[in-house]
Parts: sequence; structure tokens; C-alpha cells
Amino acid sequence: MLVVKGLNQFYGGSHTLWDVDLSVAAGSRTCLIGRNGMGKTTLLKCIMGLLPIASGSMIFEGHNLSKCSIEDRAKLGIAYVPQGREIFSQLTVEENLRIGLSIRKNGSRSIPDRVFELFPALKQMLRRRGGDLSGGQQQQLAIGRALVLKPKLLILDEPTEGIQPNIVHEIGDILLKLNQDAGLTLLLVEQKLPFARRVASEFCILDKGRQVAAGPIGNLTDQFVRTHLSV
Repeated sequence: MLVVKGLNQFYGGSHTLWDVDLSVAAGSRTCLIGRNGMGKTTLLKCIMGLLPIASGSMIFEGHNLSKCSIEDRAKLGIAYVPQGREIFSQLTVEENLRIGLSIRKNGSRSIPDRVFELFPALKQMLRRRGGDLSGGQQQQLAIGRALVLKPKLLILDEPTEGIQPNIVHEIGDILLKLNQDAGLTLLLVEQKLPFARRVASEFCILDKGRQVAAGPIGNLTDQFVRTHLSV
């Protein structure tokens, strides 16, 4: 579904991604892991078109993403839940959810029922401002906002950051449900190893901007964790 090859990226004079390869198969749940500052968020932003790339290729279902705008990537079926959620705090829950409707390929102006089936609390909070929600509720809203696009690939950057444990488990359940029942492909950055091992089917470790290990999540050994993830 998504194939990244030989990707290089720079922040000013700093070389942040070094010849990164990443393959995300349709129907998979791929988790990018690594210590802080290793290039995980940068890679996601490159895929979404939020950062320019210096060289390499990003192909999504035959489309060259390097030639696509951010809006075009959304129309192709890629949705993004950024780190920190980035909801619009002064807008209501309903207004936040409706923001993505104008980008949808079919032009529908209705929030999909699926969003409220997965997050029933959002339906009860449609008139509340996004900034008045708890951290867990804001994360649900951010995921719901992405799902409004009816994506093929859902990209999430640290979806459990700052979330209470019971909501973390619930988010894990929802991601698995979306993948297993609806066939949604997932690509996520996650620091919590128990969550990653529970949710992911594949892993990719970035260390100082380079891919150093990848494979089925069952192959994420303690040796990999000690070498590349321990602080």
C-alpha cells in the first residue's frame, strides 16, 4: 500500500532521515518505535507532505506522494492524527468533526455514523468546545476527525500520549476493531511498548534517523529493546 524508499530529509543543515525504507502492507498495523528525537514524527510529516524531502520516493497505491499536495494525499485516503492531537479548541466537537468533510472525495457533508458508534461520548458532546474536553476525549475527537475522511490508511503519532490508562486500552481496542473489522491499515508512532506489542502486527525501529530493524511484532526481541529503545 505504502512504500518509502531511500528517504532523506534535512532540518536546515541537520540531516534527520538517512535513506529510510518503510513498507506498509494493506491491512497491516505498523508501529514506528525509537527513542525521542530519532526521526519518527519527521517521517510521518514527510509522508503527509508537512515537511519537504531531499531525496527518495514515497508511493501510495501507485501514486507518487512527492507530487501530491497535503489535500490530495487526504483525498487518496490517508488520514493523520498528529502528536498532541491539535484539535481546534475554540470550535465545538461537531465543528471539529466537520472540518474534514470538504476534503472527502465523494463530497458528502454528513459525519459518518461509524464515528459515533466507535466514540458514543462524542455524540453527547457535539455542542461542547474541543478545549473543554479531557485529554482522552480530545484524542477520541482527533481520531474521529480523521475517520470522517473514511481513509484507507490511518497515521497516528503517539495516540496514547498523556492519556489515562483506561482510555489507552479503549483506544487500542478501537484501533484493532478498525483494522480487523473494517480493514483499515494503520501506521503509528508509539513509545509504550506494551501498547505497541498489543496493537501492532509489524514494527520498524528508527535510530538517529536510520532504520535499524523491522519485521513482525513477534520479532521485537529484548535485545532490540535494550540496544535501541532503552534510555
